[in-house]
Amino acid sequence: MTAVSERASRETEGGSRRLILDHAARLLRNGGYHQTTLREIAEAVGIRKASLYYHFASKEEIVEAVVNDGVRFVHEAAVAALAAKEGAPPRERLEAAIRAHLAALHGHGDYTSASIKVFTFGTTPAPESVRAVRRAYEDVWRELIAELQQAGTLSASRSPDAVRLFILGALNGSTDWYRPDRFDIDALAREFAALLSPP
Repeated sequence: MTAVSERASRETEGGSRRLILDHAARLLRNGGYHQTTLREIAEAVGIRKASLYYHFASKEEIVEAVVNDGVRFVHEAAVAALAAKEGAPPRERLEAAIRAHLAALHGHGDYTSASIKVFTFGTTPAPESVRAVRRAYEDVWRELIAELQQAGTLSASRSPDAVRLFILGALNGSTDWYRPDRFDIDALAREFAALLSPP
């Protein structure tokens, strides 16, 4: 096989993997962990169920990839937004992180909603990779909350863990009520930041 054909093969394989995950994310978002089967995923992609095993060893591996991607999309957006606001007043950084989280959450709706919906993997504990990816994103908020409390933007008397859980719970809860024709993400980010730290 030539270098060109090897590259084409890898690109096709990568595209097939992403296609599987795209359909799996949609099905998991709508049906949840137990209701989504390998057969459904294969049918949605247009391949035989056995062909899924060329890319993934099990349903759990597919779910793990979807959940991790859902968290990574939001994580990368928040990190980029904070980097762009490096040196800005803490409240501006808070609003930027909230805006980025909401934009990524709703911009990658199938992945992020599936990530929230199936995080517990039914009755099975979430794999270590899922817990690690989630912790890495939570660390972004731990650092931001510490910065905000040190600056007096958020009260230092509040529990940082409670604040983090409150913020992420509120933002992720928007998957139940957010509609792009009813809400503007920039406006929501301003309102949420003002609730946490009044101007």
